Amino acid sequence: MKAKTAEFLLTKVMGWTIGSKFPDVDKALILGVPHTSVMDFVVTALYARSQNAEVKVLVKEKFFFWPLKGLLKRFGAMPLKSREKGGASAAMQMIEAFESHEKLFMAFAPEGTRSPVKRWKKGFHTIATAAGVPVYAGFFDWGRKTISCGEYFPLTNDARADLLRLQQHYKDLGVKGRHPEKLAFDDSIK
Repeated sequence: MKAKTAEFLLTKVMGWTIGSKFPDVDKALILGVPHTSVMDFVVTALYARSQNAEVKVLVKEKFFFWPLKGLLKRFGAMPLKSREKGGASAAMQMIEAFESHEKLFMAFAPEGTRSPVKRWKKGFHTIATAAGVPVYAGFFDWGRKTISCGEYFPLTNDARADLLRLQQHYKDLGVKGRHPEKLAFDDSIK
């Protein structure tokens, strides 16, 4: 799909606003918050295509069957091999992807699921640190229908503190998921 077609579908047909362009870097881990619906993948894929950016996202291998397999791959999905089938952890698979590509944007949902969780996963911190890539606090705000790569989010050596700071950032932005009741924050976030 061409960039103009993707932008037309995203902005004119679906009514979204593009909040920012992709960062001018070769590799980055772009967070996607709040992840409350499968439709987040569709919106993200159209946004990436509209920017002529290739974004990869890990999707459970069980979804790679005909007719979904071709469509998923076309929109940047990479099969997440389960540990039961000899696959490495999701974090290791993402680190390996960064190491094997010259240019790569990877999308990551720190919630780890579309269900409400107060304890977000620190895997983004592990991945970005091990791969030596910057993190951007991307979002898809269904309330305002705005999607963005967000701003650069500098990491420290304290993953837990960074995670709390990240949650506070999203709370301050006031982003809403497609299913707002599914977005939860750590109890220590005021």
